[in-house]
Amino acid sequence: MIRAAGLALAASLCLLGCATTAERPADAAAAVAVDTTPLLSFRDLLGRPRQKADERIAYGADPLQFGELWLPRAATDKPLPVVVLIHGGCWQADLPGRELMDYLAADLRDRGYAVWNLEYRRIGHAGGGYPGSFHDVARGVDHLRAFSRERNLDPKHVVFIGHSAGGHLAGWAAARSRLPVASLLRFGIPLRPAGVISLAGINDLEDYRANGPDACGGPGTIDSLVDAARGGDLYADTSLARLRPTGSNLLIVSGARDPIVPPAFGARYAAAIGQQRQALVTPGGHFELIAPESVAWRERIMPHVDWYAGRGPRPKR
Repeated sequence: MIRAAGLALAASLCLLGCATTAERPADAAAAVAVDTTPLLSFRDLLGRPRQKADERIAYGADPLQFGELWLPRAATDKPLPVVVLIHGGCWQADLPGRELMDYLAADLRDRGYAVWNLEYRRIGHAGGGYPGSFHDVARGVDHLRAFSRERNLDPKHVVFIGHSAGGHLAGWAAARSRLPVASLLRFGIPLRPAGVISLAGINDLEDYRANGPDACGGPGTIDSLVDAARGGDLYADTSLARLRPTGSNLLIVSGARDPIVPPAFGARYAAAIGQQRQALVTPGGHFELIAPESVAWRERIMPHVDWYAGRGPRPKR
């Protein structure tokens, strides 16, 4: 049943991501301003050739507890800024994983960044969901410390970037110090990033459960992620709207035509945590945010990566 549900989710996501035109308003003058560019789907991305990472490194014993390290080709004596990539896919095992982030990883490597592209157990994998998915992301992020000196990585300039469900997990990883003391998810000494970028992140789990489209499987997916059967306050240690991360090192990015995580979710989340100035709406839809040739990535998101990593000025809004 899990696999069937996952395939249904994949078809739903593809249909949403493959939309070819926006509805044209009746007013002819207004129609000129409507963006009718075809939206990317994850199948469009995965249909492209992909470059390979330099190294696969395990952070646990499970086959899915690993990350892939991408290192710049040009030699340098300076410590390398690091981007941690956390993929989405509705937290579901039957949807694509870290391979969706390979395109950004290659682009970042070409720009002189080291990239740590994480895989983790998801709903449908043995041990996935609560608390396993959260534990994997925490351990995977923290594992950077184990090889940063050997690989000449700069632990002071680490940027977390997550997409969709991964946007939620990237923000959660950065907010671990705010977890309730009694939470099963609280352990270790969290690695603190210099910046966090949530690309179409499903950050407010309660809001998405109540108001989100069916693209991610509806309320049942959120219930599985937080393990609704355990009872108690399910969102106190899982939802970013409850953990309330703050600071100018957080960027919430939404695609203007995103049918999977519409920009209203990013706006409401930013308002809930008092960070409205840190919310950004860019052209395109859901998967344009992780396509390196897109205007959203090149002109709107990448300048923030450079700023957080200490390689550029603060972007103008």
